[in-house]
Amino acid sequence: MARNNDRDRGKRTTKDNRPRNKKKVCIFCKEHADWVDYKDVNLLRRFMSDRGKIRARRVTGNCAQHQREVQVAIKTARELALLPYSQRTVSERGPGRGGGRGRRDDRSEAPASAVPAAEDGAESPDADTDAEEREGEVEEVGA
Repeated sequence: MARNNDRDRGKRTTKDNRPRNKKKVCIFCKEHADWVDYKDVNLLRRFMSDRGKIRARRVTGNCAQHQREVQVAIKTARELALLPYSQRTVSERGPGRGGGRGRRDDRSEAPASAVPAAEDGAESPDADTDAEEREGEVEEVGA
């Protein structure tokens, strides 16, 4: 009789079955804290991501009770404007598929007020004195 090896195909064999990381200990339980203070902003920032989201319990290592207290403290601090609801993110990439606002041709044209007046052929009266001063500086440096 032939063996049916199709049953074993769905199972993956792992080489390493030991636990990956050491379990984190709740810092509030370790310090025997009675409550989580919503005014302690520096402590609460440890439990928030850089974008302002509350981190998960498996990430922070808090027990269920203290994670709930941290959540309430962060929300209270947000309402009292001690903590931000979200952080402003700055994207380093350019505009996406839409190409941004307006056409590219509009951006390349300079406004009429930004065009210098000296381009129409007439030199300003200070142009000669500026050139003489620059030549004098060059001679002094070279001497």
